[in-house]
Amino acid sequence: MGLGAIDLNLLVALEALLEEKNVTHAGVRLSTSQSAMSGSLARLRRHFNDELLVRVGREYELTPLAERLLPVVQASLYKAEEAMSLTRHFEPSRSRQRFSVVMSDYVMTVFVEPLLRAIAQEAPGVRIDFHPIVDGQLETETHLRCHDLMIVPLGYQLPGVSEAVMHDRFVCLVDPDNPRLVDGRLALRDLAEMPHAACGIGKLTPADRQLETLGITPKVQVSTPGFNVLPFLVSGTDLVALVPERLARRYEGFARCAVVPTPFPDVPLVEAMYWHHNRHADPAHRWLRETVRKVGAALDKPAPPEAVEIADADASHEERAFPELAPAS
Repeated sequence: MGLGAIDLNLLVALEALLEEKNVTHAGVRLSTSQSAMSGSLARLRRHFNDELLVRVGREYELTPLAERLLPVVQASLYKAEEAMSLTRHFEPSRSRQRFSVVMSDYVMTVFVEPLLRAIAQEAPGVRIDFHPIVDGQLETETHLRCHDLMIVPLGYQLPGVSEAVMHDRFVCLVDPDNPRLVDGRLALRDLAEMPHAACGIGKLTPADRQLETLGITPKVQVSTPGFNVLPFLVSGTDLVALVPERLARRYEGFARCAVVPTPFPDVPLVEAMYWHHNRHADPAHRWLRETVRKVGAALDKPAPPEAVEIADADASHEERAFPELAPAS
């Protein structure tokens, strides 16, 4: 069946129905009456020859076909909105562009709030869909084609274009009552002997690389897919975790953990935005990159004297994201 024989407005209704799993809620979302939405659902059921939504108790669940349809419909509408919004010029204040950005939970924690504030001031109609990093996503070009930006540490050698946007350093997190803490510090031997809680996203972190350089293989007792849970794993245990300092400071006040300097020279963490080369000249994408660039520059401004300083890292965007550091004397 050709597209000309299909009411493409049904795709909008289909996305709302599958996401909300409720006819009434979908109608409210689209400012449509419940009866009109029920009519759309009936047409969709006839078209697909499938119930799409089935009642289970007092709730509705998606049929197997609906489960497969949802990501396809979401991607199709995203592309349709993108196509209709493309112009030779980009006006942030009038745009309703929808961007897709991949980042780690660490970057979401420290970067998203100031980014959304900056976007709300300049482009209140713009929508950002944030996605977590998943296994295998940092080794191929496929995911780079599917998203507008990926914000990940330098060093993954993703194809495409990249630019450093934010700098941090690694610190140790331990329980404040850990007996190995002496004058608020850990010795290098402690890191070699202590059980570790680690973030595993498919590649060694810069801190892991430094330990490797020093001949230390961490005894990883617990591994998680992100950094955010590590402060709570450390609390009340004998575990140690190596985490970015910006994240550590966020949790210092309400998770029972102490932020401790690493017993070796500072290990810089450089987060970069990556994008596919076919988006490079797009005016909307240029605006998004500039906004991300400004937010990163604001975060990297020197801390006030009373705050803990973040070590300055080289912003020249060399491809060596995991520098080899000398052992502490």
